[in-house]
Parts: sequence; structure tokens; C-alpha cells
Amino acid sequence: MSVIKVIEVMANSTESWEDAAQTAVTHAAQTLKNIRSIYVKELTAVVEQDRITEYRITGKISFELLGGGGPQT
Repeated sequence: MSVIKVIEVMANSTESWEDAAQTAVTHAAQTLKNIRSIYVKELTAVVEQDRITEYRITGKISFELLGGGGPQT
């Protein structure tokens, strides 16, 4: 049996919401192993002079805890 932990993160990008989500996963992967998914729960944007200049996400990243009986990658 595996044990999954969920953390909430925020990330941003000047390109897109998808890029902001990838930024969150990439950054989290620097200190976490066994990332399983990201659930994007909120999308926001910064607007300057009638244009979106920054995309922001709030998401939940789930990852498997080591020693939980699952794979030890």
C-alpha cells in the first residue's frame, strides 16, 4: 500500500497557465520524488494596460511517500 501526500503550491509564468503549472511541477521535483499529479484549483492573471502580463496558478501536487510500500524511485 502506498501513502500519498498533497501540498499546495503557487506558480507563475509570462507565457500561459499551462507553463505556470509545469513550472510548479518542475520546481517541486527539485526536492520531491514520486510526483503523481497536479490538480490546478485556481487560475488568475495580472493585467497591465489591458493585456495579460502574468499567468498564475494555485495547485495541489500529490506525491508518494518513500517507505509507503510502493516503488522506491
